Amino acid sequence: MGGPGRHRAFCCDYGALSLYGLGSALAYSAYAFPLEWVGSTFHDFYVPVAVLNSVLSTGLSCYSRFLEAERPRLSKAFRTLAFVYPYIFDSIPVFYRVVGIWAGRSGGDGCGELGMGSLPLHSRHSLCALLTFLSFTSHLPERLAPGSFDFIGHSHQVFHVCGILGTLFQLEAVSVDMAERRGRLPVPSSLETFGSLGMGAAGSLAILGLCFRSLRPEPPSREKSH
Repeated sequence: MGGPGRHRAFCCDYGALSLYGLGSALAYSAYAFPLEWVGSTFHDFYVPVAVLNSVLSTGLSCYSRFLEAERPRLSKAFRTLAFVYPYIFDSIPVFYRVVGIWAGRSGGDGCGELGMGSLPLHSRHSLCALLTFLSFTSHLPERLAPGSFDFIGHSHQVFHVCGILGTLFQLEAVSVDMAERRGRLPVPSSLETFGSLGMGAAGSLAILGLCFRSLRPEPPSREKSH
């Protein structure tokens, strides 16, 4: 697959990743938020901002495809920003709880006995996310030994392995939070959950439609060859 078809496939991939990030934010809002933040202004606007971030992520990452040929470095910078920023925003509640352990905070959140079981899993997820970012941006180890990692061990494989492991740790962490903190956080209604996912999906699909329209194959030339 080449040309516009290749770019379209990547755009669909970016849209799916953006929706995955929104799903992570919904899970964190329902089960992983620090208890002292529940009902705060940040908690109230957390999911709406995550919906906006999801749409912006799709837009910026898809736009990077149009810069791929002429400005590859800027293209990669836009693509990296498109996913790093939403991840950092979505993970603020988890970062707060994990750092609280290092800082020795205690109380009714995840810094005492409540929520402790999920924090090692959240930490492993964050470590895998960092390794995913480093493998994507550094192109190691193939940069150190060109040709030696063409089939096995190159950075793109490391990128996917770290991403899969990170997702596994994230799902396990949210499952532990859901079991340990049940009844302590207000669980959003189905309408709120599917409404947020629907708005994020609609925004991303609209962007994909614009990209597909701009990436239509050029019609074959009618000029006769001589």
